[in-house]
Order: sequence, then C-alpha cells, then structure tokens
Amino acid sequence: MERRARVRITALLLVMATLFSLFVVRIYKLQSSVTEETIQQQDALTYQTTVYAARGQILDRNGTVLVTNRASYNLVIINFVLFNGPSPNESLLELIHTCDELGIEIEHHLPVSQTRPYEFTREEQNTTWQNNFIRFIRSHNMDSDIAAGTFMNNLRENYNLPEDLSDEDAYRLIAIRYELELRNIEGMPLDNYTLAYDVDAEDLAAIIELGIPGVIVETSTVREYKTKYAAHLLGYTTKMSAEEYADTYKELGYPMNASIGQDGVEKAFEEYLHGQDGLMWTTVTSDGEILDQGYYSVPVPGGNVELTIDLGLQQVAEEALESWILQLRAEGLDEFGKATDAKGGAVVVMDVNNGEVLASASYPTYDPNTFLENYSALAADTEYSPLVNRCLKMTYPPGSTYKMVTAITGMECEGISRWYEVVDEGTFTKFEGIGFAPACHIYRSSGRTHGRENMMDAIRDSCNFYFYDVGLQVSTSDMDYIASLLGLGEPTGSELPEYVGRRANPESKAETWAGTANEAWVEGDKLQAAIGQSLNEFTPMQLAVYVSTLANGGTRYEATFLRRVVSWDFQDLLVESRPVVAAELELGDETKAMLKEGMIAATEMGATADPFSTEFYPIQVAAKTGTAQHGDGTESDNASMVCYAPADNPQVAIAIYVENGATGGKLAYIAMDIFDAYFSQAGKYETVYGENEVR
Repeated sequence: MERRARVRITALLLVMATLFSLFVVRIYKLQSSVTEETIQQQDALTYQTTVYAARGQILDRNGTVLVTNRASYNLVIINFVLFNGPSPNESLLELIHTCDELGIEIEHHLPVSQTRPYEFTREEQNTTWQNNFIRFIRSHNMDSDIAAGTFMNNLRENYNLPEDLSDEDAYRLIAIRYELELRNIEGMPLDNYTLAYDVDAEDLAAIIELGIPGVIVETSTVREYKTKYAAHLLGYTTKMSAEEYADTYKELGYPMNASIGQDGVEKAFEEYLHGQDGLMWTTVTSDGEILDQGYYSVPVPGGNVELTIDLGLQQVAEEALESWILQLRAEGLDEFGKATDAKGGAVVVMDVNNGEVLASASYPTYDPNTFLENYSALAADTEYSPLVNRCLKMTYPPGSTYKMVTAITGMECEGISRWYEVVDEGTFTKFEGIGFAPACHIYRSSGRTHGRENMMDAIRDSCNFYFYDVGLQVSTSDMDYIASLLGLGEPTGSELPEYVGRRANPESKAETWAGTANEAWVEGDKLQAAIGQSLNEFTPMQLAVYVSTLANGGTRYEATFLRRVVSWDFQDLLVESRPVVAAELELGDETKAMLKEGMIAATEMGATADPFSTEFYPIQVAAKTGTAQHGDGTESDNASMVCYAPADNPQVAIAIYVENGATGGKLAYIAMDIFDAYFSQAGKYETVYGENEVR
C-alpha cells in the first residue's frame, strides 16, 4: 500500500512538472514573439469613414476659375475613444458649452422638439432617418407608439444624466448621445458622428485644447466663389433636403448629408461636378492613437466644367446694366420725365453662329460669396427681387423688337414686297366704329406722323401704323409659326431652368381669359400682337436667340452655357458641347435684305442713331428697339433692344431688357460697352491651356 502511494505521488509530481514546464515554455514563446503593436491592437477598433470627393471647379471659356473649393474642417466624435475615457457626459457638456461660446452650430437628428412638452418631429426627416429612429427604439425595446416625453425620460435615465441638469443641457446631451448610440447598433451604415461642419481655425484650436477623448478633426472642402459676378448664373450648393434625398439622390448613391447644386450651373451640371466618394478605414486604440489607416476606395474629384461665359464680358454687361438703371432712377431720361421707377433688367450676349451664351447679366444681383448669410434679406426684397434671374425666369412683352416677325410673315407668307408702302395717318381708324383706334407712338407724343413708309423705313422708325396694316394682312397662324421658328415662346435649349413665356394667339387668349367675354380672338388682337403687345411675353434669353437667328440668316441654335467638361486634373476630355440646330427658317434674299437694311437704318437714322451712327462708331451695328406698355399705365413703359454686329458679318448678338426703362433707344449705350469689350478682346475667345492639359 505504502509503495503504491509513493508511485501515485511520484506520478502526480511528474504530471505537474510537465505541465509547469509546458507553461514556462509557452510564456517564453509569448514574451519572445509579441510586439508592443500586437499588445495595442488587442485594445483597438477599426472604423470606416466616407471621404467626400472634392467638387469640380467651374471656369469661364478662357480657363478663368469662377468657382473652386477651399479646405474645411469638421469636428467628429469617435465613440470607442470617448467612452473609454473618463466621464463622457461631463466631457460632452464641456464640448457643448464651448461650442455655444464660440457660436459653433451642433448638428443632430434627434426627432424630438427642443422644449417641453416634447413632441416627435419624425415627419420632418427623410425616410432613412425615420428608419434609423425605428431601429433605435427597437434596440431599447421601447414601444413603437411611445410618447415623446416618456422617450426623453427613458434616455435621461439610460444616459445617467444628473437630476439637477437643466432641460436645455439635458436635451442637447441626449441629442449627441442619440447620434453616438445610433452608430453602435449592429448593421447601422453610418459614419462617425460629425458634430459640426466647417469650423474656422481659431475655433478649432479652442476645441482641441479641451483635450476631450475621441474628438478629432476631419478635413473636407466647401465651395469658394472667386468672382462677385454671374451670381444668378453660377447658383449655389447646400446640403440636400429630406425630400431631395428620397426623391432623387438616394438612388444615385449620395450620402444623406451630401451638398448638392441648388440653382444655376451648380444644379444644371451636378452630374459632372459631383465626384465619386471614397471609403477609408482607420484603426485606433482606446486612447485615440491611430495605429493604421488606408482606403477601401479612393475618392475621385468631380469634373471641371468650362462654361461658354467670358468673365470679362460678364463684368462689362453687369456693370453697364447696373449703371444705366441707377442713372434712370436718379435722373429719369424719358422726355416725359419717367423712368425714375426703373426696377431691374437683363442682358444676354450670344454667339450668333453656335448659340453659346457669352454673358448673362441680371440686375439687381448679389455677391455669391455672402449669398447664404444674406439670403433672408435678399428674399425679403419684394420691390426689386434680387434673387430672380431675369434672363431666364422673367417674361416680358417684347414691344417693337417683335416687328421683324410681322415683317417676315408678310413677305414670306403673303408675298408682300419690302417696298410695299403705307402712309402713316397717325391713328389707325379701321375699327374706330367699335371703339378701338390705336395710334402710332409719334402721333401720340407730338401729333406728327411718319408719312409714307416702306418696310425698311417702318423698321427704322418703328412705325406702329405700318405694322397694323401688315398685321391685318397676315394670318395669325402664320405669324405664330414664324415666331416659333425664331424661338419666341419656345424653350431655348438652355441647360439652366427657364420660363417659356407665351405667344399671342387664339389658344393663349382662350386660356388666359377662359370663361369671360374676352376669350375670343378678334382683329384688334391681331393689331396688338403685330407690334409685340397683346399676350406676347418672352424671356431676354429668348430675345437673344431670336436676334441671333435673324443675324445668321434663319438658323436657330439652342442656347448653351456648356463648353466642355474635363477631368479634375485637366488630363481627359469628358464632354464637349456641339452646336445644336433647333429650327431652320428659310428666308428669301429679299427678306434677308429687308431685315439687314431696316435694322442698320435703325442705328444710323433711328432710335439708336446717336451712339451707333457710323460717324461716331467704327463697327456697323444692326438693331431694333422696343417700348412696351404694361400694367395700368401708372408706371414707366418697359424698354427693350436687340442688336448684332458687325452687320455685314454677324458674330455676336445682344438682347437687353429694362423694367420701367421708358424707352429702348437709350439702351444702345449698354450694348456699346459690350461691343467695345467683345471686339477689343476678340483674341481672348480661345482657351489658354496649361502644360499637360487636355486640348
């Protein structure tokens, strides 16, 4: 027995010695092979972050940068690090109060009103954030119909908030904790929580000095406008709304907090300007040290959009338009003492041979760099409406600038000769018996008449009486058709949103006056339509297309703001715009001669004779002015002008419109400034390429 016991004890000791030896060997191996990095990784977390691609630049036709990006710094919170640090709630409160002191706006998506009695505001959020909230309450085993007050009380308890904490601080702390906890729910596809966007460097330094665990800085970009001109044209960007995300951008793969173009070029060319976001992974320790990081996918910046606009011409157009309108307001340049009520206006400059828009000026305007800060004041200005792009989003009666339509219709559709003569009697008395006797403008103002006029004379003198006569000889349908081929009341093809306006015809009158005694189209309507009144209403962009079509002999090109799109590094050509013919109007030689001679005569002996007379101006210009009545007659008439140059070899066309501008003839001084700039800089209309850039 004793011998058997000794054997058992010896065996047990051998087993223990063996196990101890194995343990020692294992410890030795661990100590000799485990590095400090491996030990750190046992206390680490890997997270992923969307890296937003830089938006493409916007340039003018000469390569001048109009819109670019600047570096932006966002405050981001890493859950893993914050909650491994001491006193997360106290740290967050300190962060909140510091942000308040610095005026930093904190972003959150807590769907609860800020003050008692609490109410849910889920309906104000997009579908994704509503679904995020549902997953949140399920993760807490809360009822789907929980009251907002109960919800807030539960979170206050769950987050261990002090009882003496104010409701305001409690709400804001809960809002941040809600955002952070959403990112801990399994399968929730959210990046780390961005507390604040675009924080300036000084405020950023103050936040970092707090030393709050898990608060880091991420770099992004925001839009920067390098010019104060072309504000209505360039547009702006903001973060998309819930509706925009749900209706459009979710399917396109945009993140919910992405910025998108909201107006102008930024919106029209969103597909080119918006880049492809990347995805980065980062491994950090619990105390915030970055161990490693890299890309799952690298962000690709958006394409650079080169416009047809020339910034130099744009500047001249805007300044000339503003100067003239302010002069009208100050002095009143109409012989009747009107035009001190001039409100706003528009100028469009177009290449007559391809439809490229060289300048698009709307006044009043604003500085795109301060647009968002000044938006409320701009929107509240209902007298001058500075936010409205008058080139594309306002329609006006064209007045006498329309008379070329009537003249073309008479010659092409009724065989009326350009030498056909009419004696201006001052008052057109054919319908005097029914109380309608319109008068020529010169007769109303002075009692004089134009005497005997042919068609070129009538264009030169803008003789209403002559065009009343021709207007009665043509059919309304023919005149409507000619106007449509010339682009009036038709989409211009512009990539930017526009109003189409309307032509005066039986259909538009029936629609406008539906159900009234005035809905029938009568001969008096034909008279008014023939001189650009009645229901005729067009945009300045349409007038530019119209005069460009007259200038080049009948080819209507679609208006375009896009010259080309190149890759972010200027190495690859992605899109190149080509002229698009929208319509062809075959004009006879006699009709072309009539238009040219009549519109040249208007600049030599007509309303624009002073500025454009060949005695004073070296470039021969063809033009037509207009004065359009509107409203109840208590305001000054609207003023318009269309012109092109050189008359013998047309290159560029201009349409000008001034609300309450009184008379169109004086607008020639605006056109002169633009022609001067165009022809003195003609060599600029080729893009200047940098080394290694795509040609």
